Amino acid sequence: MTTAADELIALDRAAQDLLFRAARTANAFTDEPVGDEHVRAVHDLVRYGPTAMNAQPLRVLLLRSAHARARLLPYVSTGNRDKTATAPLTAVLAADVDWHDRLPELFPHRPGARDWFAGDPAGREAQARFNAALQIGYLIVGVRAAGLAAGPMAGFDAAGVEREFFPDGRHRVLLLMNIGRPAPDAWRERLPRLSYDDVVSTL
Repeated sequence: MTTAADELIALDRAAQDLLFRAARTANAFTDEPVGDEHVRAVHDLVRYGPTAMNAQPLRVLLLRSAHARARLLPYVSTGNRDKTATAPLTAVLAADVDWHDRLPELFPHRPGARDWFAGDPAGREAQARFNAALQIGYLIVGVRAAGLAAGPMAGFDAAGVEREFFPDGRHRVLLLMNIGRPAPDAWRERLPRLSYDDVVSTL
């Protein structure tokens, strides 16, 4: 049934449900593979999400092989280990703290922009984490738009994962995300959401 609120959203109700109302964090997946073409299609959609100065610091490492997954599992918390071991695809989501090196390409109308950040590693890392977190949000919605389910996880040893997979020292791992087709028992019950009045104030 279409409501008055639905008419204010450009997406039809089925698309709204796919991206938000019916979507959940998946805890179990079928064994159907997630191909490179799926991930590329998601990236080609969500790369248009905005970041400050068009920085785009998110870097995604896809773990497909059993060997790669075995390298990750010792750093994953006990509650997340089994579902990560059995998911068809796990993505390691990291922020590149040297994102400013790409500014001449990505922010060309300000030729000196890279130099603004060259001597400020703490500021660069803060910007990298913030903007990569924005991109992770877009990525989760993009995975849902592809008809897949996302299982983002923060329960892991980030420093250990960085040592194992990013020994160059220029990446900060923010999140792990399992991706695949949800299994029949993938979901927990929907948890409460704050109301409009809880969240929004007007001056």
